[in-house]
Amino acid sequence: MAVCLIEVWERFGFYGMQALIIYYMVQRLGFEDSKANLVWGAAAALIYVSPIVGGWIGDQILGTKRTMVLGAVIMSLGYALMTIPTVNTWFLYVSLGVVVVGNGLFKPNAGNLVRKIFKGDDERLDSAFTIYYMAVNIGSTVSILLTPIIKSKLTAVYGVDIGWHGAFSVSCVGLIIGLAHYFAMKQTLVYYGSDADDKPLNIKKLVFVIIGSVLAVLASALILEYQALARAFVYIAVLITTIIFVYLIAKSEIKERSGLIVVFILTIQTVFFFVFYQQMSTSLALFALRNVDWNFNVFGFHMWTWQPAQFFALNPLWIMILSPFLAWLYNWTNKNNINFSVATKFFLGFVVVALGFFIFSFSGEFAVDGKTSSWVMIWGYGAYSLGELLVSGLGLAMIARFVPERMGGFMMGAYFVASGSSQYLGGVVANFASIPKNVTDPLQTLPIYTDLFNKLGYAAIGCTLISLAVLPKLLSLTKHHESYVALQK
Repeated sequence: MAVCLIEVWERFGFYGMQALIIYYMVQRLGFEDSKANLVWGAAAALIYVSPIVGGWIGDQILGTKRTMVLGAVIMSLGYALMTIPTVNTWFLYVSLGVVVVGNGLFKPNAGNLVRKIFKGDDERLDSAFTIYYMAVNIGSTVSILLTPIIKSKLTAVYGVDIGWHGAFSVSCVGLIIGLAHYFAMKQTLVYYGSDADDKPLNIKKLVFVIIGSVLAVLASALILEYQALARAFVYIAVLITTIIFVYLIAKSEIKERSGLIVVFILTIQTVFFFVFYQQMSTSLALFALRNVDWNFNVFGFHMWTWQPAQFFALNPLWIMILSPFLAWLYNWTNKNNINFSVATKFFLGFVVVALGFFIFSFSGEFAVDGKTSSWVMIWGYGAYSLGELLVSGLGLAMIARFVPERMGGFMMGAYFVASGSSQYLGGVVANFASIPKNVTDPLQTLPIYTDLFNKLGYAAIGCTLISLAVLPKLLSLTKHHESYVALQK
């Protein structure tokens, strides 16, 4: 429960910030759409890649629990920096750099602690991670709905400076509450953690980690400031990871190779998925700002008015609605000997992602004066979120299922590098719908967005066809791997 609560508040802070960050850069700092998309794309990439180092620090240097707490403290500092009223862009980059480092220390160790608590009890472990995943979505949903309202109310009373930065302060306060909950309940975790947790805190190692964290913050800020550096970072990370991936497959035992090839192919498919995923916080967010009617009507009756950033909450809301249904469906198919492989689920995931983007693209046909109904966002996000559950939701399970234990750490890291790199590529794709500053007429911006969404729909169809083409081979490799596992038992 202690880990679950701190995770609720950590996600509360992160998604509250993410809901506003693209709007903050465009509306407050005056960034062009193209710059805002790439800055947030680079930040998202760093946020995904950083847990690779944080997990190692937790296991080998400071301990899982200490590293998790240190990460939460550093993240709260990053959000606190974002509450300072300033339009200095370098200050924003440093603040995001602090969040990147804090996330890298916190995220892998929180999940790892859950695994250690229920080690050896697979049934309870599944339940624990289900609760843990729901905690993520509860925290994110509440903050995405809340922070835009707080920003709007504070702006109306105290002005734009207090509005934006007061909303960011909610993220900081949320994480402090999470830390308070953790320290109040930490005795329940006294018997859990890594080997390093059982040893006295080594001050020299702590100082080493803090100095490394400061350097990592500065490096992250430089990457966010200079887009050429961001591109180089992403492309080099992808190249190195791919080379090592291929090397490990080539050097693996013959009996292990089929499972590793499956992981490699599905990881490539995951890269394409996260390009679509990044549109939620870039092109779709700006589309909601400029071309969506914020009034929610049912049969002609006005129900409520959205804040643009609140549409982002549709994603975790749909995930919470659809997750129990998918869990029931998976259990039903297992009981009836209907085997849906991971590769099949990836294929179906791209089908519904394509449907989601086609819903967004068709919105122009029903728009009035360049504004489309908020129902378009609801149903588009519904289809997209189902695709996310089928693809992204199975990514880590895929690693655990097909990768030999001795390679598990690297392959998990490779998965996060691939996911993070594609977040940046998603920002690049979003720039195909970047709107010049002098264009404000919804009738002019609408076709720019719908054209991008239409192309993304067809791109998802292309991914679907590729998934379908490699599906027989993946099924054959999967069957071969399962035969090997059965022999091992």
